[in-house]
Amino acid sequence: MTAEEKKAYEAWYAFQRAFHSGLEIDPAETPAARRQRVRMLEKDEEAWFKYYFARFCTAEPAPFHRAASNRVLNHPEWYEVRAWSRELAKSARTMMEVCYLVLTGRKKTVILTSNTQNNAERLLAPYRAFFEANERVIHDYGLQRSPGVWTSEEFTTRGGAAFRAVGAGQSPRGSRNNELRPDVLLVDDFDTDEECRNPEVLQKKWDWFEQALYPTRSISTPLLVVFCGNIIAEDCCIRRAIEKADHTDIINIRDRNGRSTWPTKNTEEMIDRVLSKISYKAQQGEYFNNPITEGNTFDELTWGKVPPLNRFAFLVAYADPAPSNNVKGRSSSTKSLVLLGFYRGLYYVIKSFVDHASTDTFVQWFFDLRDWIGGRCPAVYWYIENNTLQDPFYSQVYVPAFAARGRRTGAYIGITPDTRKKGEKFARIESALEPLVRLGQLVFNVEEQGNPHMQRLKEQFRLFGPKLSAPADGVDAVEGGVYIVRQKMAVGGNSYTHISRRKNPNRI
Repeated sequence: MTAEEKKAYEAWYAFQRAFHSGLEIDPAETPAARRQRVRMLEKDEEAWFKYYFARFCTAEPAPFHRAASNRVLNHPEWYEVRAWSRELAKSARTMMEVCYLVLTGRKKTVILTSNTQNNAERLLAPYRAFFEANERVIHDYGLQRSPGVWTSEEFTTRGGAAFRAVGAGQSPRGSRNNELRPDVLLVDDFDTDEECRNPEVLQKKWDWFEQALYPTRSISTPLLVVFCGNIIAEDCCIRRAIEKADHTDIINIRDRNGRSTWPTKNTEEMIDRVLSKISYKAQQGEYFNNPITEGNTFDELTWGKVPPLNRFAFLVAYADPAPSNNVKGRSSSTKSLVLLGFYRGLYYVIKSFVDHASTDTFVQWFFDLRDWIGGRCPAVYWYIENNTLQDPFYSQVYVPAFAARGRRTGAYIGITPDTRKKGEKFARIESALEPLVRLGQLVFNVEEQGNPHMQRLKEQFRLFGPKLSAPADGVDAVEGGVYIVRQKMAVGGNSYTHISRRKNPNRI
């Protein structure tokens, strides 16, 4: 380390020691009472975590935390990937589990690796401080610091458990604890953005993990591998680890319904505050395991003033409930509802709702939009996408939801399902909207430019590309609305015309 890095590390380590010390103990507790209490704690890992890591356990664990610990603690031979969002305690939870396994005598030799040696030592510091300064551990399991090697790079407890920090590319060969080879490999913060942009460097790094680090194990001794990190690129080491893992957890800051995955720690208001300060691209990469490469399909959107609504022959409100995207496992999908109109050769995106939303919120958008329109336009067509992937979800969820809302309030909206058979998503949207955007014929309401919903729609247009790595449900809804507008104009010209159609039993 440089002198500056060493100073920073020492400050970090001093903080960790202070963080682990000062926990209350009962100095008058008898040895028999202590042994009985420890046995009871060891039978309940959650109670054990809360007692010895009291300052880490500031919120009740989420179900995914408990399930993860249950897997790791009950499978001596195990390979798990934890692609958990920031602020979901993946490193802290893993540390609690490993310390539990070590102090209960089930694991003996731990190697922790990261993208650099310095970072590996920084991540090992909380383990070292835990065994050195945690007064509850010392009271219950005895003094842990041994008189031998006890450094930032490696240390061995009095109980015979060895820990070593190894940076990517460093030589881990010969790593032993006397005759014991590593039985725990912890991989944390292994990928970097720069390395993932270079396929040769990325391959070399993965080869090091598979050919140098992993083979330090003993074939006859069960090995625990826990790979912690975020999916930061289309090709990265954690994606390759996912292909090998016995189990993979991909947990985002919010679930597919837009709710906090750890509500006892991260409230909706807190998440909203954090996400509001960074771009959509950064949100998806850091909190939703969805690395996005900016698209170049839509170079620049046109913003302008929308004519008074009474000048439009008709308006189209088109909704995309987005459950089809969940089939691909993209919980980052958003629901959307957009209001469009056509006037004097231009298509106008007048208002939009684009967000992660529950069914109730999605339904409420329709009524909020209807109230916003008021009586300013005599003809409004309401459509909702209903392709083969969304039905029977549509008929089983949304039809009853709208019906219940109508019975409760006495207000009804006639919504028609769009059962059009749609082609491949990117090609369909690009062919329909790219010429309009390029020629300035798709105009976004400048008075709505500051609306968070319209900002999310703008961001989806900016990130839209062939790989569809970013949610495009708002863009998809715009294409659907433009399609409906064109269908009506094809029948009746540029004026409002009633279009006869067969009665649809799913119409709501």
